[in-house]
Amino acid sequence: MQIDDMIEMINEQWTDIYYLLHYTNKDNLTHQAIRLLQYIEKNGEATIGDLAEHLAVSHNTASEHTKRLIKKGLVSKKRGSLDERKVFVVLTEEGRHILYRHTRLDKEKLKKVLVQMDPCDAELIRKAFAILSEGAKKCLR
Repeated sequence: MQIDDMIEMINEQWTDIYYLLHYTNKDNLTHQAIRLLQYIEKNGEATIGDLAEHLAVSHNTASEHTKRLIKKGLVSKKRGSLDERKVFVVLTEEGRHILYRHTRLDKEKLKKVLVQMDPCDAELIRKAFAILSEGAKKCLR
């Protein structure tokens, strides 16, 4: 199979998986807001400059997004412990909860699928995701 065909197949299958197995959300969050929350989660903390660079937007735009997330109680700001002039944006517990529901697969739905599979197939899926995750981290971090 050609690499482009494989990529198309993986993308199509991933969209099916996410469409069928995601949590249902009632929160009114933009895609950019979710991307900011993900960046903070993966990096532990972030400056407004980090967030602006991640989204490829101006510092002012990232600051406005952050203000909205603070107002919703999803992030907070804290001063750096080594350099108090630096201000970091961190996730709140509510932010972690909301991000989980917006980016993870629904545990109950996924469990329903996995328990009906042959255990060897379920383990193969776990291994495939681990390999893909590690490969992405090596290439893209």
